[in-house]
Amino acid sequence: MSAARLETIERVVARGMQAGGFPGASVVVGRKGFSVLQRGFGSLDWSGRTKVTATESIYDLASLTKVVATTTAIMVLYDQGKIALDAPVSRYLPAFSGGLRDQVTVQHLLTHRAGLPAGRELWRIAKTPAEARAAVLASVVSCQPGKCYEYSDLGADLLGFVAEAASGQSLDAFLDGAVFSKLGMSDTHFRLSAAKAARTAPTEIAPPRGYPLRGEVHDENAYALGGVAGHAGLFSTADDLSVFAQMMLEGGRYGGVRIVADSTVARFTVRTAGHRALGWDTCNGGAGCGQYMSERAFGHTGFTGTSLWIDPDRQMFVILLTNRVHAAKARRPSTVIADVRNDLADAAVLAVMDDPNGVRAMPATFRADRAQNWNRPLRPTRASSAAARKRAAAARATAAKKKSVAKKATSTKRSATAKKSVTSKKTAMAKKTSPATKKSAARKAPAKSR
Repeated sequence: MSAARLETIERVVARGMQAGGFPGASVVVGRKGFSVLQRGFGSLDWSGRTKVTATESIYDLASLTKVVATTTAIMVLYDQGKIALDAPVSRYLPAFSGGLRDQVTVQHLLTHRAGLPAGRELWRIAKTPAEARAAVLASVVSCQPGKCYEYSDLGADLLGFVAEAASGQSLDAFLDGAVFSKLGMSDTHFRLSAAKAARTAPTEIAPPRGYPLRGEVHDENAYALGGVAGHAGLFSTADDLSVFAQMMLEGGRYGGVRIVADSTVARFTVRTAGHRALGWDTCNGGAGCGQYMSERAFGHTGFTGTSLWIDPDRQMFVILLTNRVHAAKARRPSTVIADVRNDLADAAVLAVMDDPNGVRAMPATFRADRAQNWNRPLRPTRASSAAARKRAAAARATAAKKKSVAKKATSTKRSATAKKSVTSKKTAMAKKTSPATKKSAARKAPAKSR
């Protein structure tokens, strides 16, 4: 790995912070079993008081929960023979039955092809976690399972319920015992203690809950479900996630501890339906993995500003944790984080010096250097400005000509109307003084005198 090229990552992240996209970030790039870059940038919040470190700073992972927690739980239970991918979900969740729901399989949920909607506002319709759970189970399947793709939080929640039913434990308890504790991921939890919440990056400052969030899940639906949900709710550090990523690269094994079989890792991380693997997304050049990762790369992103991408061909992983939802100062923080994610992945791959395909040339600029549409549109060139002025002048001239023609037409119409009116009056007067009219008046005159 080229240390000089890895420095691009520092510039990219710094530009994201300077633009107001996020107050800080935690980054780890790993390759061939080593962390080649592990660094914290900026601060947990905009006050600047607490600096970010890759080992201590905890972030709300948002949808990374779907893969680090929920999908991993399904993988473990699949290994144990407690879950079958082609089994109907109703086998594990009898309440999820009736109509098209009877046709939904575990694999449909993993590939977001169950026919479920993207989500429901559980936090509006449920007053307790039990009510929220019931609302998820009552979700309507509106499309033939397997036929329609709809990225769905509800599907992930159902997978969490399936894992609980198959394991006989709550999702958080099962994962802690079967995965996180075994890997030494001591800062990875769904619900944080007060001590750990103190070193967690805050998220939204004015959520529907009515108070700033720190150490409490940002996602309102996950909160409605009690803070433990299949689609969101997990917290972790970049350091902990690097252990998890290395476990996946090593085929389900880390530090002599086997979490899942290597065949299971291979089964769940290969493209299965479109660009989706089982639970995981795959790199298709626009999902936050840049443009240079291999076709076998897999990963996921999170709404709060997180991402994890793993490239088995290069034995590499790239982790980015931010809290871009925390009072972002940029006008378009979603654009900022999208560009930073892609640049981070690209810079990591470009730093590889022993790639079988050869060393790639560094681009003249990265997305973060251009910062296109981060805070305002790019300034148009002189040529385009001149052309725009010319088009505007032509448009004004055309409008003026149309106005003149319309005015002339109106004037002609008024003149014609006036002439017609005069002609009508003359005709009427002529009728009044005609011989017939005079004779009639003469006959009536004597009667009037008597």
